[in-house]
Amino acid sequence: MQFKDRVVLVTGSTRGIGKAVAKAFAGEGATVIIMGRNPDQAAQTAAEITQKGGLADGYACDVTDLNQVQETVNKLLDKHKCIDILVNNAGITRDNLLFRIDDNDWDEVLKVNLKGTFNVTKVVARAMVKAKKGKIINMASVIGITGNVGQANYAASKAGIIGFSKSAAKELAFRGITVNVVAPGYIRTDMTDKLAQTVQQKVLEQIPLQRFGQVSDVAGVCLFLASKAADYITGQTIVVDGGLVI
Repeated sequence: MQFKDRVVLVTGSTRGIGKAVAKAFAGEGATVIIMGRNPDQAAQTAAEITQKGGLADGYACDVTDLNQVQETVNKLLDKHKCIDILVNNAGITRDNLLFRIDDNDWDEVLKVNLKGTFNVTKVVARAMVKAKKGKIINMASVIGITGNVGQANYAASKAGIIGFSKSAAKELAFRGITVNVVAPGYIRTDMTDKLAQTVQQKVLEQIPLQRFGQVSDVAGVCLFLASKAADYITGQTIVVDGGLVI
C-alpha cells in the first residue's frame, strides 16, 4: 500500500487507460479523484472503486474551461486538503488527413489534449508549490514522437505535451515537484479493438514484443513515476510501446 494517505487526481479517468491508472492507485491505498466530463460516469467509476474497498471521489469537470477547473480543484482541496499526485490523462482524437481536418477538429483536439493539460497543471501546481511537494504525470503518445498519417492534430497536441512538461519540470523543480510524461504506443482499449483485423496485424508486425500493450502496462509506469523510487526523475518521457519506436 505504497500510496496510503496520498491523494491522486486522474483526469479522463472514467474509461480506458485513465480508469486503469485510477484503479491501480486505489489498489495501492491512495484516495483517488476521478475526473471526467460526464458526472454519472465519474460517480460510477468512483463507486466501482469504493465497492472493492478503495477510496475514491468522482467530479465532473471540463478540463478546457480554466474557471471550471479552478472551481473543481477548490472543492476537492476543501474536502481532501491536498493533491499529492496529478495524472493528466484526458484526451480525444479527431482523425483525418491533413487537407481534410477542419478548424473545429483541429481546435478541439488541441484544446482538450494540450490546453486541458495546461489548465489542470496550472491550477494543481499552485497547491503543490505551497505544499513543497508533488508528482505530475502527463499522458502523451508515441504519435507525438513519430507522427502518424491522419493524426496531425493529435500528434501536434501530444508533442506539445512533451515540450510543455519539460518546461514545467524546470519551473517546478525548485519546490521538489517532478513532472514526467508517459507515451503509450498501441494499448489494448475500446479504441484499438475497433481497428480492422488487417490494421491490427500490420501494427503487430511492427512491434518487437509482438503484442499490444495492456492498460496495466501504462498504469504500472505511472505508479513508478509517482513513487519514491522516481524522486530523482523529472522532465523525462517514458515510452510504453513494446519497442515500436526503438
